[in-house]
Amino acid sequence: MTLFAYTLATTSMAKAKAKAPRRTLDSYTVKPINITVKPGDCVLMRPSDPSKPSYVAKIELIESRGHSVRVHVRWYYRPEDSIGGRRQFHGSKEVFQSDHYDTQSADTIEGKCTVHSFKNYTTLDVVGNDDFFCRFEYNSSSGAFNPESVAVYCKCEMPYNPDDLMVQCEGCSDWFHPACIEMSAEEANRLGHFFCEKCSSQGQKKVQSSHRGTRQSEAKVETKRRKVMK
Repeated sequence: MTLFAYTLATTSMAKAKAKAPRRTLDSYTVKPINITVKPGDCVLMRPSDPSKPSYVAKIELIESRGHSVRVHVRWYYRPEDSIGGRRQFHGSKEVFQSDHYDTQSADTIEGKCTVHSFKNYTTLDVVGNDDFFCRFEYNSSSGAFNPESVAVYCKCEMPYNPDDLMVQCEGCSDWFHPACIEMSAEEANRLGHFFCEKCSSQGQKKVQSSHRGTRQSEAKVETKRRKVMK
């Protein structure tokens, strides 16, 4: 075959491949992991750097062209990937819904996951490896968050981190980190009743700690991060 003929043949093949019709798929089965995904699913996607955790994304569209299947996704950012980085109140399973859209090979999908609302996440009895929560939308260009602010708690006036142990005052119903009220986690878990300094100074009962093992704890002590399933 002459060079001209070879060039003509390869050009024709390239054009034929380029003209392969695009098809929108209702679902796609990722064969290496035998998991079927569809638009609206949240998925874990393989990062280019194997030392990093899997990316979290929501599938917007699945499209095939010839033998290639690609997914159009909307990324969730982890706090450490955002402008300003991770802060004290960010939960370990927290992600931000971003305005960053992308197209990736469907074969980079590693599995499905669930991104819960913040409210639903805090009611989970068990938090699995594939459970995340989102309470902010994130602008990847400006670093702005929506909403711009959320409720704060405790003397430190920090937003709620569902990983942290907190104690509720029976007077004002505010929540406090044990360390912020000079209390250990062990002491907090033994509380029978708890009134914060402000409520105690107004004539209510002072902090009462139960040291008797047979007594049922009445103080409300919670952490919303339960055992992580392996």
